[in-house]
Amino acid sequence: MNLNKMPMAEFDHSDVTISYFDLPPKADVPAQATPILLIHGFASSAHVNWVYPSWVTTLTGAGYRVIALDNRGHGDSEKLYDPDAYFAAKMAEDSRGLLDHLSIDQAHVMGYSMGARLTAFLALAHPERVCSAVFGGLGMGMVTGVGASQPIVDALLADHPDDITDAVGKRFRLFADSTKSDRKALAACMVSTRQLVSETEIAELRPPSLVAVGTKDDISGSGEELAALIPGSTFLDIPGRDHQLAVGDKVFKAGVLAFLAQL
Repeated sequence: MNLNKMPMAEFDHSDVTISYFDLPPKADVPAQATPILLIHGFASSAHVNWVYPSWVTTLTGAGYRVIALDNRGHGDSEKLYDPDAYFAAKMAEDSRGLLDHLSIDQAHVMGYSMGARLTAFLALAHPERVCSAVFGGLGMGMVTGVGASQPIVDALLADHPDDITDAVGKRFRLFADSTKSDRKALAACMVSTRQLVSETEIAELRPPSLVAVGTKDDISGSGEELAALIPGSTFLDIPGRDHQLAVGDKVFKAGVLAFLAQL
């Protein structure tokens, strides 16, 4: 695991400053024609989700130009404290704005957890921009919900983790603390970002899709059921992994590379 932090660039979208990186494929491998855009999960960042678990190394080593952003309220991007700033459709537009900023017409898009939800919103609003979609760490929870948000909001705003009684809230709080996140910004995000995608909308997704969920993930909901709703999609079990550990798993990486290669 590479814990070195790479420099981030910035661009402004809808009066919000968004940090991102844009990395070329490794020079000694054939370059793929289509880049890949990575969208991280809640309380995470481009580095925590994609650099440290070696996704960037894996994808650039397979010939892909790799672009990843810190979602608004996360990482090095601007922190906002109004829940209205964090509706999923608005956050997805930041990713579309980044593609515009880099003059990229179309990209593969991979999101994890909250990032998977944002990938769905992006693909529904701008299907011509999404060559393929990988929905990691989120199954039927995208459609039916993944539990109450208020206990997580309360946990994020608690004075000390020992004061938290809700188990899921405490997990999110400890993760937010480990990533040195702005907990007030995350609380505002949690209030608004868990918008559901209806079964009808899911069935309208057109990009070739891969749904990948850990077999011990107790947050995401059934990945197999979600994949069944998406026309022509593929489902991947990530064996023995929970919501936190599935993101860097070698089975997940191999499955994504195989999915992209068959396109």
